Amino acid sequence: MTSESLTVTSADGTVIAVDEIGDGPPVVLIGGAFNDLSTVAGLAKTLAPYVTAISYDRRGRGGSGDNSRDYDPARELDDLAAVLDHTGGSASVFGHSSGATLALAAAHQGLAIDRLALYEPPYVVDPSRPRPADDVGARIQALVAQGRRDMAVTLFLTEQVAVPVEMVQVMRANQPLWGWLTGLAHTLPYDVAICGPGLALPADRLATIALPTLVIHGGDSPPWMAAAATAVAAAIPGARHLTLTGQDHGVLQQPDALRPALIDFLAWRS
Repeated sequence: MTSESLTVTSADGTVIAVDEIGDGPPVVLIGGAFNDLSTVAGLAKTLAPYVTAISYDRRGRGGSGDNSRDYDPARELDDLAAVLDHTGGSASVFGHSSGATLALAAAHQGLAIDRLALYEPPYVVDPSRPRPADDVGARIQALVAQGRRDMAVTLFLTEQVAVPVEMVQVMRANQPLWGWLTGLAHTLPYDVAICGPGLALPADRLATIALPTLVIHGGDSPPWMAAAATAVAAAIPGARHLTLTGQDHGVLQQPDALRPALIDFLAWRS
């Protein structure tokens, strides 16, 4: 089984760090907020005997730069296009959380994607949780610019992700974890931007996707995430929907739980 670390260059000249492992059909792995190459490494390793798992640092994270002056989702699509070009022209894609919304945007834009697997794209279609305000991204960006990373992370968690305040306090008390989160605070406006205002389901755009698609949610995830996965699968013609029993939004910490469904779906050959 081969493995390699390398870089590709996006349209604006930003250097994107890439890891790949395995020898099978290519599958690009996209993490969500607070994720980088290291957080999808376990999934890449468990998939590698069956596929070539290609993970990358989204811009501004880890070994990737960021030459852009704003938080335009188009730049992230350019980055993914550069990674797909490296694979030889096309690949399947797995996206987690906001990484799933990035994958959906790429599919809608016609990037060279063969098959699409999504884990809990965080749209709000269930009244059990409020929609975030349209200005959350701008407020996070302002806090980061002021050096108030702690407040930026708290705002993202409580308003964008609807994490209860008590849970955020527990996370804050875990210094290694909180240090990791605040270290990536400057990338959060990208996650907000790629998910769209108010986390509204873009049903019309999803209906244009004509790719084999698998949408997964965890059986232990909040009901609003299950509702979102169900709605995404319903909006994409022919999409499959799967509930992963015993898992929640932190499934990347249990990558073996994803392996059977993803191998069955992503390693498929015509």
